Amino acid sequence: MVESKSQNTNSSEVNDESLLRWRRSNSYYYDWINRIYKFVVRPNSKVLHVGCGYGDLLAAVEPSYGVGIDSDEQAVALAKKRFGYLDFHVSDPHELNLDEKFDYVLVCNSLGHWHDIQQVFERIKPMTTENTRIVVSYYSYLWESILRLGSVLGMRRPRSYQNWLPPSDIENLLNLSGFEVIRTSSYIMMPKAIPLLSGFCNYFLSLLPGFRHLNLTNLVIARPKPVALSDEDLSVSVIVPCRNERGNIEDAIKRIPQMGRETEIIFIDGNSTDGTAEEIQRQIKKHPKRKISLIHQGDGIGKGDAVRKGFAAANGDVLVIQDADLTAPPEDLPKFFHALRDGKGEYINGSRLVYPMEKQAMRFLNLLGNKFFGALFSWLLGQRFRDTLCGTKMIRKRDYELIAANRSYFGDFDPFGDFDLIFGAVKQNFKVVEVPVTYRARTYGVTNISRFKHGLLLLKMSWVAFKKIKWLGFG
Repeated sequence: MVESKSQNTNSSEVNDESLLRWRRSNSYYYDWINRIYKFVVRPNSKVLHVGCGYGDLLAAVEPSYGVGIDSDEQAVALAKKRFGYLDFHVSDPHELNLDEKFDYVLVCNSLGHWHDIQQVFERIKPMTTENTRIVVSYYSYLWESILRLGSVLGMRRPRSYQNWLPPSDIENLLNLSGFEVIRTSSYIMMPKAIPLLSGFCNYFLSLLPGFRHLNLTNLVIARPKPVALSDEDLSVSVIVPCRNERGNIEDAIKRIPQMGRETEIIFIDGNSTDGTAEEIQRQIKKHPKRKISLIHQGDGIGKGDAVRKGFAAANGDVLVIQDADLTAPPEDLPKFFHALRDGKGEYINGSRLVYPMEKQAMRFLNLLGNKFFGALFSWLLGQRFRDTLCGTKMIRKRDYELIAANRSYFGDFDPFGDFDLIFGAVKQNFKVVEVPVTYRARTYGVTNISRFKHGLLLLKMSWVAFKKIKWLGFG
């Protein structure tokens, strides 16, 4: 009996080794897949992987609690053996039924093997919350012939059943199942490791318009369709960074509207020399019915530092930045609030480049620079940003806290505060929406922006974004 058990054990080990051999032979591709998902999935999250295979991807994203589901009994048995700290179950995805909620649901290269994809997505829906992200990667249908040839040559596991779907069909199936797509992207033009050629294809060609449609892997990130809230569900904190804006303080207080259940105004004074802080104190006494406070920036430097200090002191459920120069009108703030309240987006970004702006509102070189950086960051971030430097931005406080907790990924070098929020919103897979504002000329004071000095800093931040997002931090 002991000898028989030993023989069974040895046979099992041989089978396990043969199952993993093909994966090791394609380690370059699977390392890329792991990197894509590690960029998208926040570590220490609750993660469900539907179609988990041998468990490698679920382990790679480092969940605090991970559950893997697969209909392949051998694969699940091997996953349990290799990653005993994760939970794996044999289950047909079409019959998935777990009484749990997850932060992320991963579907990697498996939906093509399901005969009813919509049914599986509908099974997943009860396991999500409003903050859950569905992350789907799938082979491009343009690669069908190449992958079939790879199966014939033994370079890829043969599949008896395969749907070949373009991203638009996947988006439609998600929509029918109660999900909303946040963004899409594509990766990996060369899935095999070939010196110099793989790097050139995957780090350069795959990023270019036109060429990127030839990439092997399409990525779709979605969220459950949101439910609109009422005004009484949310309170608002309006953060007003200011430096030498004394003549604008009273107008700011008069023009900032009441929003939601309660609206507070927090001024952060950046060591003004024109009496701004004293004017704020005077206006606080003059408007006792409004909830207004003053924070002194102290040793901090830059608008970014001021915004962070204001956000840290805020009591509202919703945080919004209102520049003290009032060039972006405070009267537009309810548009931002309604977009957030109604679930249109989770990060609401203002855009000054849609409506005609007042004369003298923006210098010509500034206008060209804003258009250039808007186009550049739209490409870098994979989402439309027509205007990256509009001062008005709105986000839920709980979502900002996620950005702040994961700030180290990009680093702490943004003096404006705009890109800290933009980069963070994309990294956390928030739904981004732009709200046009009418840009007006200043009526008091002078701008604190240095076109050339700050333009060079923006280029530096663009390079950081390129490496961290386009190259997934491994460039």
